[in-house]
Amino acid sequence: MTRILDLIPSVGYTPWTRRSLFEPFFPVMSRPHFYVEEGTEWMPPSEISESEKEYIVTLEIPGVDMQGLDISFTDGVLTIKGEKKRETVEDECCHCSERYSGSFERSFQIPGKVKGDEIDATYKDGILRVVLSKSEESQVRKIEVKH
Repeated sequence: MTRILDLIPSVGYTPWTRRSLFEPFFPVMSRPHFYVEEGTEWMPPSEISESEKEYIVTLEIPGVDMQGLDISFTDGVLTIKGEKKRETVEDECCHCSERYSGSFERSFQIPGKVKGDEIDATYKDGILRVVLSKSEESQVRKIEVKH
């Protein structure tokens, strides 16, 4: 089956460098939605949310050994590194595998000031949840209008 995007003339050699002739008119359509650093084998799905007092970053990383997980926060960037090892059985041949394995690294720019000593990480049911407490100057303040 032919996809409509395959019919658009392009320049380049790989899906990541492929550029559509229509890019000036439809820039989003011809660019990948994410970029994986070279050498990275997979990128776990993530979600970033915010409440009044904290930022919350979650990653789906089932099967990742928590002991080998590296989480750091420097200059407003949260970086999470880890590895999911491929399960192999001796004398077994795999014909099809849709399971991700290998190392990963994700970095997230946090938009406001964070209390560096109040960052908590928890892991439950394959979900890593990192909570970064906002500093006083980053918290939302409600201002009442006086009449």
